[in-house]
Amino acid sequence: MVDRATAGVLALAREQDAALEVTEVEAAAYRSGQLQVVTSPSLFGESRVVVVHGLEAMTDEFLADALAYLGAPEPDAVLILQHAGGQRGKRLLDAARSVGIPMVACDPLKRDTEKVDFVAAEMRRAGRRIDAGGARALVDALGSDLRELAAAGAQIVADTSGPISADVVARYYGGRVEATAFRVADAAIAGEAGNAVALLRHAMATGADPVPLVAALAMKLRTLAKVAGARGRGLDAHRDLGLAPWQVDRARRELARWTPESLAAAIGAVAQADAEVKGAGRDPAFAVERAVLRIAAQAKR
Repeated sequence: MVDRATAGVLALAREQDAALEVTEVEAAAYRSGQLQVVTSPSLFGESRVVVVHGLEAMTDEFLADALAYLGAPEPDAVLILQHAGGQRGKRLLDAARSVGIPMVACDPLKRDTEKVDFVAAEMRRAGRRIDAGGARALVDALGSDLRELAAAGAQIVADTSGPISADVVARYYGGRVEATAFRVADAAIAGEAGNAVALLRHAMATGADPVPLVAALAMKLRTLAKVAGARGRGLDAHRDLGLAPWQVDRARRELARWTPESLAAAIGAVAQADAEVKGAGRDPAFAVERAVLRIAAQAKR
């Protein structure tokens, strides 16, 4: 989102001056006087844009120079300040806000519904319509990387015409899957060994860490054990254990594949994998895959 906001400002600036000169500055490595140099008028009179990265790690010299610059900005220069959060730099942001400098909030999109809305907005910006199923399919296929989502949407816009549906998205990206830790765990709990291992290997190949993968397996099994135990003692899993109704309903369906003995064996497999991925073993990836296979083997098909 930060990159796209910056690109939007640059595009507007280039509409005014095609010979625009762009300079990038790292606030953490800033030296005194540098801002004055990069914003000063050039010999040939072209406009300037200065993009400053990492205000949250700025030097004291940058803070002093930036506060002074806000008091007397160059008329032919545009200053873009990027701040990733935190208290460092708040004084500068407050000063910028007080003189009327526009602010663009680039909060991360965490929920899938936000990503679906992002896809729909990208398509509207491109003059195309994507239905709810198509936007959902694109998010499912590409996952959480907004730049990849935007690029994929642009590719579909360039290669197709008319409304974009889930079928259109499937022709391009139907084979793509974002393998999350919980999808791996769901497949293992369901006894789908082949699917679970395929998802696991894809997740590992795309940078997933073994520790949260094992944690997801453990969380799923703990939920099953809690619901099974509550049922055996006459407790209400939702009221007495603090589980959400959907968690209880799902666990009850999944428990149809499990016995107390198989559940205990699966929990033991996860405990072993947890120790191995945290230093007790030499191959964390192997430890996770072995645990996944052991869990899937315990589930009744």
